[in-house]
Amino acid sequence: MEPFGSSNWLYIIVIGLIVGILARIVTPGRRRLGVILTCLLGIGGALLGTWGGQQFGWYRIGEAAGFLGALIGAIVILGILQLLRPR
Repeated sequence: MEPFGSSNWLYIIVIGLIVGILARIVTPGRRRLGVILTCLLGIGGALLGTWGGQQFGWYRIGEAAGFLGALIGAIVILGILQLLRPR
């Protein structure tokens, strides 16, 4: 069972970085995240997208979220971080 569609760590890191960058571009506001946190954002978005998709019945157990699912998951994480950030 591979939550990212691959067990290759380099693949996971690169896709996570791409998803994290796109999520930061799509959401409004300025965020000071480095490359590592952006990559972790994308990986977390993929995990959230996979879990959420399984809960709603969009993905089966063991099936990884697609690129769009990972992007939506990363956007949700950014939204939660925006709500929790002190003003």
